[in-house]
Amino acid sequence: MKTVTKRAFARAGLLGNPSDGYYGKTISIIVRNFWAQVELRESEQLTIVPPRNEALSFTSIDQLSDQVSLLGYYGGVRLLKAAIKRFCEYCRVTNQPLHERNFSITFSSNIPRQVGLAGSSAIVTATLRGLMAWYDVEILPHLLASLTLSAETELGIPAGLQDRVIQAYQGVVYMDFDKSKMRSEHGLAFGVYEQLDPLSLPNVYVAYATNAGQPTEVLHNDLKQRFNSEDPLVIDAMNQFAEFAERGVEALHRGRNDELSTLINQNFDLRNQICRLHGEHVQMIETARNVGASAKYCGSGGAIVGTYSDEAMFEQLVSAMQDIECNVIKPQVIDS
Repeated sequence: MKTVTKRAFARAGLLGNPSDGYYGKTISIIVRNFWAQVELRESEQLTIVPPRNEALSFTSIDQLSDQVSLLGYYGGVRLLKAAIKRFCEYCRVTNQPLHERNFSITFSSNIPRQVGLAGSSAIVTATLRGLMAWYDVEILPHLLASLTLSAETELGIPAGLQDRVIQAYQGVVYMDFDKSKMRSEHGLAFGVYEQLDPLSLPNVYVAYATNAGQPTEVLHNDLKQRFNSEDPLVIDAMNQFAEFAERGVEALHRGRNDELSTLINQNFDLRNQICRLHGEHVQMIETARNVGASAKYCGSGGAIVGTYSDEAMFEQLVSAMQDIECNVIKPQVIDS
């Protein structure tokens, strides 16, 4: 019996975000410590098997309430449906016939939810990778990222390309979404992507809250409206975010760790000027900086990324974060 298992990993936006959805520039890293995984097995009918935490029977009304608070009203099954639909449409457009062997598909994820580590896009990316292997279809990384985004936007999920690009390419990627550089293939838009040497990274940490998640759309809805209304404060900020990413690439190439740390701090400080941020998330930034580490959001909030100087500082960081109910990891960027 044929079986296919594929993964996609969490990610952290190192510099530039949130400009990825605003024709800006970003640097992002993969975080292999956490992943979404799908498994496809031969079956008579095409069947999506929901995970246990998306069951429709509950031990109590409190359990139902807690599940909806964590997963929303639809959970991950809708992501698989959208990914399968968009994969099928892509294969039709590109004239790639699909064989008729059906499958059942299951999925799981250990990516912390609603903390800005790209859990939803990881599920879609893993699903598309599974379908590519099942049907022996090749989709190049730049198109895989855009196809992932198209599945999510079809569901009304506000999103940009950054998360999907880094999950498609993995490692460390610099992305340029300037309007003049955007291209399109098969109806899928993409920017210019440069893979950077993961070994050029300084000591990097990721910390995430265990109790302070916030869905992406809570932040991005207001910001997008202001951007579309050409709010001069937002337009200027997006240009600065893009500049941070440009300078970050140069700092990585030249081993200027202090400059990279400064840029990371400036990235958050600018975000704090244009957005209303969750108080507990800001506390994470302040706690990290109090021990000497640099810090900015990984994504929409609830997780932070930054640099630290040595093991002594890392141990101080772990201790300080534990006091505010946050976990700290050293992100695994390279496949071991």
